[in-house]
Amino acid sequence: MTDIRLVKLKPDDREQFITDNQEAFNYGALEEFGMRDDHLEEDGQIISRKTIEQSIDNGTAYRIMKGDEKVGGVVVKVDGNQGELELLFTSPKVHSKGIGYAAWCEIENLYPEVEVWETATPYFETRNIHFYVNRCGFHIVEFFNKYHPGPKECDNQNSNTENDMDGMFRFQKIMK
Repeated sequence: MTDIRLVKLKPDDREQFITDNQEAFNYGALEEFGMRDDHLEEDGQIISRKTIEQSIDNGTAYRIMKGDEKVGGVVVKVDGNQGELELLFTSPKVHSKGIGYAAWCEIENLYPEVEVWETATPYFETRNIHFYVNRCGFHIVEFFNKYHPGPKECDNQNSNTENDMDGMFRFQKIMK
């Protein structure tokens, strides 16, 4: 397994964390759609600054470190035995090197009390879907779309769609 560690996000790294997260998400959309992407939240970004800031402010953010190099980030929210993976990203330059999976294993180790983890990802992020289902053991439990809209709390004033969860898979992992 890749030798990585998680370090709590420091306030002076917040801006770079947001930029790195947006770069990673934009890379996935660019791979899938090229320059014709119409899935943007704001200012040409797949994930808005506001969405990332809310995740950081309402959860616990970590930098994924390989040696002294920042190679990604993760934000989790834990409430008792329920956990939510808000964000997980790796730098495009380290994709397919086991870093995301090693980071996920570290999260599971940090939060052994969590019995059920949940996360979500857009339908077009096939790398993410593969990662969550085939690598990490999540199961797809719901697909939000125009026929099955997401919960109202997912609505966002800055969204380009009626519901931010439109076209999103919800995943769940029940820990053994």
